[in-house]
Amino acid sequence: MPGRDDVSSTSDEPVSTGAAIVAVAVPETLSANAEIGKLAYDAKCAVCHGADAAGQDGAAPPLVHKIYEPSHHGEAAFLLAAKNGVRAHHWRFGNMPTVEGVTDGDVKMIVTYVRELQRANGIN
Repeated sequence: MPGRDDVSSTSDEPVSTGAAIVAVAVPETLSANAEIGKLAYDAKCAVCHGADAAGQDGAAPPLVHKIYEPSHHGEAAFLLAAKNGVRAHHWRFGNMPTVEGVTDGDVKMIVTYVRELQRANGIN
């Protein structure tokens, strides 16, 4: 899946609504847990990572990308990112801040949603 790693941003810049970075095929149906995860994702993650985890030009990377496949970024990586933020290392969007008001249970459901999107796009 193509991705853009040449987009620069800093954490001090306001999040802007940009074009999706990747095209995401959304499955016709999601599991019950993924449906819950989609609600949490839409409330807490989509503002930066875009609709359906496709990323947003100038804001944040796509989560439907081979970099975030389970063998490279497991569930614990998502939990730590939400709780502690992440220093930029794969992309040039600046550091990811902590996600306020998200629980471990929320993140678990969000990961379920993202994994189902990834599988629908050939990322296993």
